[in-house]
Amino acid sequence: MRNRFLALLFVGLSVSGCTFNFTLLPGQGPLQEMQVGGTGAAKVLLIEVSGMISSQEKDGLIPAPSLLARIKEQLARATQDDQVKAVVLRINSPGGTVTASDIIHHELKAFKASKKIPIIASIMDLGTSGGYYIAAAADTVLAHPSSVTGSIGVIMLTINARGLLEKVGVEATAVTSGPRKDMGSPFRVMTPEERAIFQGLIDSFYQRFLTIVQEGRPQLQMEQIKKLADGRIYTGDQAKAVGLVDDLGYLEDAIELAKKKAKLPEARVVTYQRPGEYSNNIYSKLLVPGPLAGFADLDIMALARGGTPQFMYLWMP
Repeated sequence: MRNRFLALLFVGLSVSGCTFNFTLLPGQGPLQEMQVGGTGAAKVLLIEVSGMISSQEKDGLIPAPSLLARIKEQLARATQDDQVKAVVLRINSPGGTVTASDIIHHELKAFKASKKIPIIASIMDLGTSGGYYIAAAADTVLAHPSSVTGSIGVIMLTINARGLLEKVGVEATAVTSGPRKDMGSPFRVMTPEERAIFQGLIDSFYQRFLTIVQEGRPQLQMEQIKKLADGRIYTGDQAKAVGLVDDLGYLEDAIELAKKKAKLPEARVVTYQRPGEYSNNIYSKLLVPGPLAGFADLDIMALARGGTPQFMYLWMP
């Protein structure tokens, strides 16, 4: 009866010439601009980099684009807006996959080269590993006194389920074209030769990370960076002392610095969001609240199901 009533109402409104818009599910549709502070014609765009850095879309009742896709979409829109005079990255991430981190860094560098506006990174609770990799694309990096950053390095995540399978009486067999085709399989022990091959890949990704840090921290010599990049984490104070961040400050300080670098006496602070989302200040809608909640998106069981090793710029205590 209820569905019939809604159908009749829809037909009645259509016949009467009424027009209306509605969103069946929140979070769908094109990005919309939302002002969260400031005044004036010029804009400072606040972009959120929260949670696991990945190209994997989030499933569920309301499918969500990946962090990579969302940032790409926001940068594309900002490129078309002449009033966007600066960007602030609000980072709260433990890191993520090597490739997604690298692509976001590349997109930010390309955006900065074409738009020629300042980018300021503001590290919140976490800006480690891939989170720091992305921050390195900014002109200036600020950290809160209580931020955790660093963890410069690479980790390969894989699972060995051989013992479990033996307990339940299951045996996995792979027919391959070569002895290394199932390298990294969760169903057998990794050989020393295979470990050496994986180590070579990790060393290559690690060297790229070091290069990215040096590009973002030109005042540091490579030997200094290598000493800092043994995987350890730093507080905001420690990171400033060793030169991994430029200064300590809060998100408001990052916004004021963005305005100063863009030579703006005043500016509106704006974000891009989906229909149904709501933001009323610069701290609204942190996608992953809490200092360790970024790990909530790390699907360890996906590794067990898929069995494919993942190379990560990730702090994983």
